[in-house]
Amino acid sequence: MCGIFGYVNFLVDKSRGEIIDTLIDGLQRLEYRGYDSSGIAIDGDKKGETLIVKCPGKVKALKEEIERLGVERSTIFDSHAGIAHTRWATHGQPMVSNCHPHRSDPDAEFVVVHNGIITNYRELKTLLLSKGHIFESETDTECIAKLFKHIYDTNLKAGFELDFNELIKQVLYELEGSYGLLVKSKHYPGEVVGTRKGSPLLVGVKTDKKLKVDFVDVEFTDQQDFSTSFNQDLMGHDNLRTSQSRAFLADDGLPMPAEFFLSSDPASVIQHTKKVLFLEDDDIAHIYDGELHIHRAKKNAGDSTIRQIQTLEMELNEIMKGPYKHFMQKEIFEQPESTFNTMRGRIDFENFNINLGGLKSFINSIKRSRRIIMIACGTSYHSCLATRSIIEELCELPVVVELASDFLDRKSPVFRDDTCIFVSQSGETADSMLALQYCLDRGALTVGIVNSVGSSMSRQTHCGVHINAGPEIGVASTKAYTSQYIALVMVALSLSNDSISKQQRHREIINGLKKIPEQIKQVLNLEDKIKQLCNDHLNDQKSLLLLGRGYQHATALEGALKIKEISYMHSEGVLAGELKHGVLALVDGQLPIIAFATRDSLFPKVLNAINQVVSRDGRPIVICNEGDDVLSNNEALATLHVPNTVDCLQGLLNVIPVQLISYWLAVNRGIDVDFPRNLAKSVTVE
Repeated sequence: MCGIFGYVNFLVDKSRGEIIDTLIDGLQRLEYRGYDSSGIAIDGDKKGETLIVKCPGKVKALKEEIERLGVERSTIFDSHAGIAHTRWATHGQPMVSNCHPHRSDPDAEFVVVHNGIITNYRELKTLLLSKGHIFESETDTECIAKLFKHIYDTNLKAGFELDFNELIKQVLYELEGSYGLLVKSKHYPGEVVGTRKGSPLLVGVKTDKKLKVDFVDVEFTDQQDFSTSFNQDLMGHDNLRTSQSRAFLADDGLPMPAEFFLSSDPASVIQHTKKVLFLEDDDIAHIYDGELHIHRAKKNAGDSTIRQIQTLEMELNEIMKGPYKHFMQKEIFEQPESTFNTMRGRIDFENFNINLGGLKSFINSIKRSRRIIMIACGTSYHSCLATRSIIEELCELPVVVELASDFLDRKSPVFRDDTCIFVSQSGETADSMLALQYCLDRGALTVGIVNSVGSSMSRQTHCGVHINAGPEIGVASTKAYTSQYIALVMVALSLSNDSISKQQRHREIINGLKKIPEQIKQVLNLEDKIKQLCNDHLNDQKSLLLLGRGYQHATALEGALKIKEISYMHSEGVLAGELKHGVLALVDGQLPIIAFATRDSLFPKVLNAINQVVSRDGRPIVICNEGDDVLSNNEALATLHVPNTVDCLQGLLNVIPVQLISYWLAVNRGIDVDFPRNLAKSVTVE
């Protein structure tokens, strides 16, 4: 959860107003990660002064608060470090005292923004209280700020003045949990340190001159470990700035003007630069004097000695709303393009071949697996359920689908001959990342199906597939679901590419995939009818059931999730075969029911379930194939026709009407569609 953003300029003149605007704009592009409060920390007019402005509400409220306070905007800085934060509450209600940034003391000697959870904050708080520190909030983050001051002061009293990156190493030694964090300090003007563990953090780089090399060296601590604990004698170290980053060496030996953008998501830096470096867990980014240094406390076998500076492929217009009112609506209507992009360059439709470059070297290992375990959360879990059957059919391997949190709670047995497929839009989901580490520790082969290039999951799995759906900003996942679905079908096809007995089925599915983008366009034409359906029959309802069977059970679950998270209406996806085992007691003439009755081998059984509903005065909304009229107009509340496709792909088309229903229910109820209450896009806390 939470979005963190930082901006550092060196020998690039910027007014305070420009710096504020850069921070605010960065936060607005991160607002999907948390939007109950926000804040910024910038330099004041006096030497060593830090100006902190924060308030509950969305980033718009922060912008208004800055204007209300009359923050002076004209002062020019040729070197400045500013940090900012948009919050999704984990500790403490959204109020000014709990908003980030958090300070170490009234003079704001150290200021911190943080994404994640510090699990040992109670112990740290107890100890810091005993040392005389006064807390101003209920958050775990404030402990980090006060810990910085405590360790800094302790070293200073002992006669040692630490370099900023050495100070953060000592602080990190005391922290347990997950974090992406940025720190600025009056003791280190114009500098920022940032680090991550389980939460995403990247650095965008902008220079007028071309960088010498497209990587940054990782600087390891070869001498004595700088970690310390409160119960040991603190040891300080002299200033150790003896290295110069090769990437930032200027031909004339003079410092190079540079700007740096630190963020939780590349979408917030793309308007400034396409040159981005993704930090790995336990990396410490130290920015000073126009250079970026990457430090680690110690070197382990196999650790990479460089961090590549990558060029982002996304464009700014990909994350703008364009003619759409909300990002969710835009992303629903992008699905013809996003599904095509998932397949582009990977399916040879003429020769019926699948080529997934990220899996190529591991295909045989996966085929030799004892079983496949699919692990995910939320919408990604539903994409696994939707494709489990076709993976079992084509690969002839047992497939288990697990919710990551439950998988960890049970400590489910994992073996070296298992293949574990992890599915995540962000590639940063906390429970999935913990489950990934659990499986890696047990020697299983791991496969990542992710949307975010450079994410933790994409780097830590052995192999995988980027779904290429493009940036997804709306909290409710739509286009990522359909692209994950297609990616998993392509994985199944790849694993059975050489099976002669499956050739006909392969051709059928590949032909079906070829038509999917155009068929989704046809389904999107139902928007006006769906909008009217919501207006006439659903707006005032408090509950809704969705019935599906076989491939459509996952569609029912995903549809129910969309409706509850966006419109706040209680909704439940029900396996149609279980209707008689309790759920039928809910059916009457008032309860809205959506039934998926598209044609596959289970079509007669679904019709039987629908007839049971109708015989008990239920009037379902039926989603069926074009040309079918499952119920008469008197029996059905409405009928929505979708194109017919291969059974294992039908869910790609059936889910679109439910996405539109959830969207229009929310709009009609006056709900902020892109920012549903209590939710955030990237779930980076447990």
